[in-house]
Amino acid sequence: MRTNISSGAPWESAVGYSRAVRVGNIVEVAGTTAVDGSDLVGEGNAFEQAQFIFRKIEAALHQAGASINDVVRTRMYVTTSNVINDVLRAHGEVFMGIRPVATLVVVSALINDQLLVEIEATAIIEQERG
Repeated sequence: MRTNISSGAPWESAVGYSRAVRVGNIVEVAGTTAVDGSDLVGEGNAFEQAQFIFRKIEAALHQAGASINDVVRTRMYVTTSNVINDVLRAHGEVFMGIRPVATLVVVSALINDQLLVEIEATAIIEQERG
């Protein structure tokens, strides 16, 4: 069974995507940025942006019946190598004890020039939760 999770962002219906999708025990969380409504969080600060993103990912996982402990893969996209350590520090704060596989790629740009990082996550729920 498929469950689509929406954050309510206007572009979800305009573009045709979901914040997260759960199929069986797998949850995929879409690329997530540090935007809250129309406000950018952590302008110029990749660490703050990443922290906010991980909170958004955790909320989407919760809506899908998963938790941050179920994450098995993260994918991080940064716009400059200067912010790698900040993003990895935020990742470590969340995942040090969980240790999912992780990918970090430097890209030329994200959808908004003020965004420094975008993150995706995959979770696998080991046991069905009631």
